[in-house]
Amino acid sequence: MGDAVSSESYTPRQRTTYRRRLEDELERFDRHLQAAEFVDHGTIGLELELNLVDDAMKPHPNNQAVLAQLGDEYQSEIGAYNVEMNHPPLSIAGDGLDRLAEGVAKRLATVREAAERAGSHLATIGTLPTMTSQFLDSDAWMTQENRYAGLNNSILESRGELVKIDLRGEEKYTHYFETIAPESTCTSMQLHLQVAPNRFADAWNASQAIAGVQVALSANSPLFLGHKLWHESRIPVFKQSIDTRTKELINQGVRPRVWFGERWITSVFDLFEENVRYFSPLLPEGRAEAGAPFMNGDNPGLHYLNLHNGTIWRWNRPIYDPNGEVSHIRVENRLLPAGPTVTDIVADAAFYYGLVKALSNQTRPVWSRLSFEAANRNFIAGARNGIEAEVEWPTLGTVAVTELAEKYLLELAAEGLRSLDVDTSCADEYLGVIEGRVRARQNGAAWQLAALDKVATGSKPATSERADGLARVLRQYMKNSQAGAPVHTWTLEVE
Repeated sequence: MGDAVSSESYTPRQRTTYRRRLEDELERFDRHLQAAEFVDHGTIGLELELNLVDDAMKPHPNNQAVLAQLGDEYQSEIGAYNVEMNHPPLSIAGDGLDRLAEGVAKRLATVREAAERAGSHLATIGTLPTMTSQFLDSDAWMTQENRYAGLNNSILESRGELVKIDLRGEEKYTHYFETIAPESTCTSMQLHLQVAPNRFADAWNASQAIAGVQVALSANSPLFLGHKLWHESRIPVFKQSIDTRTKELINQGVRPRVWFGERWITSVFDLFEENVRYFSPLLPEGRAEAGAPFMNGDNPGLHYLNLHNGTIWRWNRPIYDPNGEVSHIRVENRLLPAGPTVTDIVADAAFYYGLVKALSNQTRPVWSRLSFEAANRNFIAGARNGIEAEVEWPTLGTVAVTELAEKYLLELAAEGLRSLDVDTSCADEYLGVIEGRVRARQNGAAWQLAALDKVATGSKPATSERADGLARVLRQYMKNSQAGAPVHTWTLEVE
């Protein structure tokens, strides 16, 4: 989806040609995997999606004015009130986690300064609690670029009906949208893990196995359009926003484009093959029109395969990157929300990288003892209930996610970081943040809900009392976030 897109709509001939090229490139990818040399040393990196708000804490569709002041590490997102920050890859060994924290903090400060000069303020949060249905129903929400208009048009044409968001939590929310605007509210942190192709399956399976734990401990999106819904409402909102299926297709078992998956894998090829087999192209943009090269040095560019992969939103997405002297494969872990602080972000990264490494090294890995269906149930439970969730785990049965983390997974993550040659002081510092979160039973979602209950006790959705409370909570959240102390230490004092 980062590629240039020249059109907002496509002809049947373009779609037919694209499908043929896509199938050809899948076979080319298979041959490349079997015969080519790939980068075989692991590196880490991340992308962070950010929100812009105005003085009243409302979404501010001002990303073009902000981006005009920034370099290539910063990009637009589909929401005109969003900016994406990219951190270049680095080694996790030694003080890599501290260097990641320094890099993220420096880049966030750069975006924040640019936003302030443009009349906006920066919010690092999973979903803006002050977002409204009225704003998303307006024309102001979308960044005016062909790739976003084309994506919106293709999804609506495929679906043939309005986009329905229907969620139940402590409160309920139902609304029909004429665009995929709700997708723009789902701001995330995406962790990158570069691995050798022969290690990819283990890394992806491990990522899937811990997805429920990750989202439960790090939930930060409990207030969607002013309603108390899931602790990580981003998960169902994203799925519903860009679902191309009608009710009949859902009943027939057609897969959603926002997808957890349905099985453990043995190769990265399994995932790309599923993409081609199960999903029709949304953006059938030709290679020449997109300005994409056929080859990047000795590496096949695979424009068609990569663009198609970018329109299937797996929570752990496979990435083939042909850039550089030697191509590489990576896992893109997409399920975490943005924020709350730089320390929390790097703690989440340390927990993920350490756990994936440790689980991948096991002789009897967790995915050989945990059904894929159970992993999916864990993911939904974590998103729905956050840090209070219960999950299934081999030998333990159903267990509180906090107990599982404190008594088992944190030590495993520490073991994984040791095998990655991470300095002990770094590992202890950032895993200590996760431990503190577990013991305090407070992540971003828990804090937001408790803070709202304090400043707007008993308030109802769509009331002025709720709206004023949401603005106060977001303003305090932004102050706490910039101050930098991890979220488990935040008090409920709201100015």
